[in-house]
Amino acid sequence: MDGHTLPTSRYRATVADLDALRARIDELDRALIDIVAQRLAVCEEVAEVKGHSDTPVIQPARVRDVLTTRRQQAIEAGIDPDFAEQLFRVLLAETHRIEVAGGRPDPAPEKLAATSESPSPLDTIATRVDHVVVAVHDVAVARASLIEHFGFRDAPLADPVADVVALTAGGVTVVLVGASASPAVARYLERHGDGVQHIAVEVLNAGFAHAALANAGAPLVTDVVVDADGHEQFFAGTDPATGLHLGFISRVGHRVGVGTANVLALFDALET
Repeated sequence: MDGHTLPTSRYRATVADLDALRARIDELDRALIDIVAQRLAVCEEVAEVKGHSDTPVIQPARVRDVLTTRRQQAIEAGIDPDFAEQLFRVLLAETHRIEVAGGRPDPAPEKLAATSESPSPLDTIATRVDHVVVAVHDVAVARASLIEHFGFRDAPLADPVADVVALTAGGVTVVLVGASASPAVARYLERHGDGVQHIAVEVLNAGFAHAALANAGAPLVTDVVVDADGHEQFFAGTDPATGLHLGFISRVGHRVGVGTANVLALFDALET
């Protein structure tokens, strides 16, 4: 059995069942949008109260309390707390935007529903920046700088390797890779020096993304690779117009840290 199929002993789906389940999802999504709208409306009332009481827009203690309690509520509901935290960080960012934008003199622009223009395949399935990989000559110095100056903290790696560390601050993950991590990394640093080596974009389906980008003529350098934790990833070479290296990852396994083997794979691939 693969990771995408329910055991037949638990559930036997028919086309009719699938249609009914999708209709139920549509209902729940409408309810979710309604709840979000209600939450944001209350936040606008909060902003008005703050505006008349000299209360700061950002209150770090309140933000920490929201994230901590929602993580616990997620655990109690059987939801991955890291996923729940991502959702609430997005909500908190939108709340802050509304509070600040509400004081602007210019009117808010009108927003339109989805147009008939067909989005690109990547536009359909890309979800966010998963992590950024930075090659550095001295990982210890770079790590200390990000922690001291920017407030990052250490994050776990799925498969730790010497001279590779992951750091996180909120929803942002940076992976630092040093010269001794592999000979390919050392040679990369000799040629290019310190700096961003690639940006990893999370996609819903790595196989679909790979096929779509290959069809579009993107400079791909690897096939889809599946790591021990079930994460699917592939890499693109240097885009001649931007100089970017890109990775694409589909996190279909258990939620774990960044896979070091996947990170180092692009350094190796660029040499072939």
